[in-house]
Amino acid sequence: MNPMVITAAMVGAETTREQTPYLPISADEIAEDAAKCREAGAAMVHLHVRTPEGKPSQDTELFRAAIRAIRKKCDVLIQVSTGGAVGMNVDERCGALKLTGADRPDMATLSTGTVNFGPDVFWNPRPLIRDIATRIKDLGLKPEIECFDVGMIDEARALEKEGFITLPAHFDFVLGVGGALAATAEGLDFMRSYIPAGSSWTCAAMGRHQLPFVELSAERGGNARVGMEDNIYISKGVLAKGNFELVAEAAKRAKGKGRELATPAQARELLRLT
Repeated sequence: MNPMVITAAMVGAETTREQTPYLPISADEIAEDAAKCREAGAAMVHLHVRTPEGKPSQDTELFRAAIRAIRKKCDVLIQVSTGGAVGMNVDERCGALKLTGADRPDMATLSTGTVNFGPDVFWNPRPLIRDIATRIKDLGLKPEIECFDVGMIDEARALEKEGFITLPAHFDFVLGVGGALAATAEGLDFMRSYIPAGSSWTCAAMGRHQLPFVELSAERGGNARVGMEDNIYISKGVLAKGNFELVAEAAKRAKGKGRELATPAQARELLRLT
C-alpha cells in the first residue's frame, strides 16, 4: 500500500473555546500546533481561520498570517477550506483563494453538494460549486472533493465533463454529520468503490468515530483526517490537549495496521499536487 497521508483539521468553524481550551485560534497558536502535528506524523493541515475573538472567518489576511506562521515552523502541506461557516456567501468562503506567490496554499477543498448539517444547511447549489471550482482552477490548485453523501461523487463526474476539474482526483469522505451519510464501514466501502478509477481518498469521520475510522481507512489503503474541527476527545471524556495528540494517536493506529506515514513530499506526489 502507499504511505498513508494524515491530515490535521485543526480549527474548523464550529468548535469553540468553551468546548475545549486547546483550540488554536491565533496564527502563532495554529503554527505551533501544526509543527507538533507534523512531528507526530501529519503530512498536511486542513485550515480554517478565526478572528481574535474566536469567530469563524475566511478573511484573506488571517489566512495569510496563519500560512506564513506555519511555513516558518515546518514543511507541512496546507489545504485551505472554501466551505467556511454555514451562512457565508461565496466571496467570503473563497478568501484564501486570493493568496498568490509564497502565500499560496497547496490545495483547497471543494464541496460538491448541498447537505443538511445538524440543524443547519450547508448550501452548495450547482452554480456556486462551479464558481468555487473555477477560482481553485484559476489559482492553479488541485481540489480535494469533499463528499458528505454519495451523490456528491456523481457531481464530481459532472464537473469533469464540463471542464471544471480533472479526474482522477482526491476525495474526502466526510462521514457522520447529522443529516448526511452516517459513519459506517458499509458507507465507507461503498464510497471508496464508487469514486473514479485511479482516484485517492481520505476519510474524515465525526466525533467518536474519528479514531476508529483511521484504522478502517488504514486497512483499506486510504488516508485519514483527524483533528479538533471534527472531534475534541482523545478518548471518552478526555480532551485532546492539541491537534497533535489526535495525530499521534492516528499515527499509532495506522502503523498498527502496517501502514507507513507519508511525508509532505510523498503526499504531494500521492495527491497529484506537483
